[in-house]
Amino acid sequence: MNIRPFLRKILTAVLARLGYVRPLSGHVQIDRHLLYEWQANPQLQPSYNISELPAASIDYLCADNLRLKELQARYSSFNNEVTIPAVWADGHVRPEDIVHFRGDNAYVWQLRGPNMNIMAYALTLYYLKSIDHLALLDCLGEDEAFGNFAFRIDNRLVSRDLLDSVAELYFLEKHLKISRTRGFTFLDIGAGYGRLAHRTVCAMPNVQKYLCTDAIAVSTFVSEHYLRFRKVEDRAVVVPLDQVENVLAGESVTLAVNIHSFSECTLTAISWWLTLLQKSRVRYLMIVPNGGDHGGEHLLTNDGRDFGGVIEEHGYKLIAKDPKFADPVVQRYAINPTCHYLFEMDLGAATQTTELKSTA
Repeated sequence: MNIRPFLRKILTAVLARLGYVRPLSGHVQIDRHLLYEWQANPQLQPSYNISELPAASIDYLCADNLRLKELQARYSSFNNEVTIPAVWADGHVRPEDIVHFRGDNAYVWQLRGPNMNIMAYALTLYYLKSIDHLALLDCLGEDEAFGNFAFRIDNRLVSRDLLDSVAELYFLEKHLKISRTRGFTFLDIGAGYGRLAHRTVCAMPNVQKYLCTDAIAVSTFVSEHYLRFRKVEDRAVVVPLDQVENVLAGESVTLAVNIHSFSECTLTAISWWLTLLQKSRVRYLMIVPNGGDHGGEHLLTNDGRDFGGVIEEHGYKLIAKDPKFADPVVQRYAINPTCHYLFEMDLGAATQTTELKSTA
């Protein structure tokens, strides 16, 4: 019997009673008084902020809702190339996450992950204020609805939902001037609960339509409710997976976005989506990968597979790759550092590829 783990456990307990803790990354015991609260008590499990919810939402957002069961049945019979999960298996969204979908859970980590502490939130806010020439932070408010963790910094409520959305919109503004382009239509693949859809249509009145789709039935169910709750469903439209091909056949989509979603898909599913974009002649594609241990410098799935080649195989060429935060110090210490990618399709090459596939 190896007695070392037993002795280590006892020693740790004794030192804890004396006010010492052991960081997750090492074995050296540190005086608790020298640590910030978020260092001494790191968040390890999903959680949500206990906040008031509309009674109608509490009644509607439940696992036995008939609309949810209908979507689950439809998705289960859809093409399994896109529905077989790499990460989002049954149980990945817990029952309590359905009503508290804006908490720290499968949709958005707010207290867990790289730099997810109050100091990093403050650094992120002040950085975004320094580049906020469109005053997005002033026009996009925040609240604690549906379990969201919002922090009061500089006399305003901020969350990862808000800060990530502003950072993503400024990337698109920099490269595509989305605030000055009329008739812009988005397609959000893996839209989750509709975070970026809500922010985009509120911040950019010139955006004509924002289509949200997802291969996970509960995400479609939740986003339908959330965008109705925010009263933006006239422009932010949820498209169930089994309707997306027909909808795209009648829409002229300028830009597809994929935020922390392809990283959690199989390569087969990614290829399915890109084939659809190619067929629909969607010109631009924005991707935000999970940062992992590489800070988003590579387009990798969570199990280490490179999906950059799959994107190029479907006619998309990289035209921009920026760190989430332009300042290298901010990029290192602000919340959830990664990179933002923008691809453009060679529409001529896409047409040739489509013709080859149709004659094969």
